[in-house]
Amino acid sequence: MASFPHFLALTLSPLLLLLLMAHPVVSQCKNRPIIFNFGDSNSDTGGLVAGLGFPVNLPNGRSFFRRSTGRLSDGRLTIDFLCQSLNTSLLSPYLDSLAGTKFTSGANFAVVGSSTLPKYVPFSLNIQVMQFLHFKSRTLELFTAGSEQNLINDDGFGNALYIIDIGQNDIADSFAKNMSSVQVLKRIPLITIEIKAAVKALYDQGGRNFWLHNTGPLGCLPQKLSLVKKDLDQYGCISSYNDAAKLFNEELRRVSLKMRSEMKDAKIVYVDIFSIKYDLIANHTKYGFSSPLMACCGYGGPPYNYNIHFTCGQPGYQVCDEGSRFVSWDGIHYTEAANSVVASKILSTAYSTPRVKFDFFCSS
Repeated sequence: MASFPHFLALTLSPLLLLLLMAHPVVSQCKNRPIIFNFGDSNSDTGGLVAGLGFPVNLPNGRSFFRRSTGRLSDGRLTIDFLCQSLNTSLLSPYLDSLAGTKFTSGANFAVVGSSTLPKYVPFSLNIQVMQFLHFKSRTLELFTAGSEQNLINDDGFGNALYIIDIGQNDIADSFAKNMSSVQVLKRIPLITIEIKAAVKALYDQGGRNFWLHNTGPLGCLPQKLSLVKKDLDQYGCISSYNDAAKLFNEELRRVSLKMRSEMKDAKIVYVDIFSIKYDLIANHTKYGFSSPLMACCGYGGPPYNYNIHFTCGQPGYQVCDEGSRFVSWDGIHYTEAANSVVASKILSTAYSTPRVKFDFFCSS
């Protein structure tokens, strides 16, 4: 077995190192790993700041980057750990003109607050796909002109991995608009239709490798708990929110299965993020975490430490000591420590259908 790369040993958390050692996932990439990511704040590596200038202040980014990078976490996101598992650079936001990159390893189109519906508003999923289409067209134009031969060529786009991690805001916003559970559930097929349309658009452009994340347990987010405070399950999460998430996930799983039969030359991997994150909440002590339903950075103290008027990074916020073992960073997003566990579970292949290694797209 290949030895663990020194680069990863220096950059991954001790907990993640232990988990990765238990599930060896050292990249076997023979080709340059190229990734295009589409999604919301769970995988936004700076798109909101670059695109709209919206401030994301410290203490965001304090644990790894030592500065704010536009990520809504104290450090790295799950997508960052996945990239590091391939020993490739972290994805730069497509909208960041000062990123100092030529996007030779791909690009991140995810932006905070994004959803699938409504369409044609910044930065819905179909807008992100439209941005990709422009990016691809312009990149190939420059490559053909010979101005920069290190750019992604047509084969590179065809062999790339296309990650879609979206849907959380569609469900959460529906509840926020006081829709009934029945009304929320009726919208779910409309959401998955948009995800399927995005995959089909990328497939029609030559994409053949897809990695689809389902949505996590919305009812376990401190922000939601601070507002609802009822209908709680045995772990203190909101049952109706989690039930809606599970139904969305089941529909996405079904759609993924159907797409595999329709796009027989494509590899479409469905990843059960819900089970990973719910296990982290339910068995938090096993992973070394405390207070799984309380935000590290927020206001108000136990049980949730979330107040919409004093959110993380805004005047009046309070933050836990660096190195504290919290699952939730700001009441909505996860800490770097929690993201590292999520990434290790993804890399184990135990939550993927079909069960393929994350580097499947670049290892042959």
